[in-house]
Amino acid sequence: MRSTVRTLTLHLRARLLLAALADDGMSTAEYAIGTIAAAAFGAVLYGVVTGDSIVTALTKIIDKALRTSVG
Repeated sequence: MRSTVRTLTLHLRARLLLAALADDGMSTAEYAIGTIAAAAFGAVLYGVVTGDSIVTALTKIIDKALRTSVG
């Protein structure tokens, strides 16, 4: 009987420890950091896409495509 109680106590402690240490989801701080990182990435990507070099390159590609002769 005593070993059964001891086994159950150890099992309960192990389950409580696992429940306390479980990391199934993100906390609010992690969501905030992830949101800030996504917004920063979006801002950088927008800056690259709307920059002069990208617009110039796309314009050259379109001009070249329009000037080719189909024949």
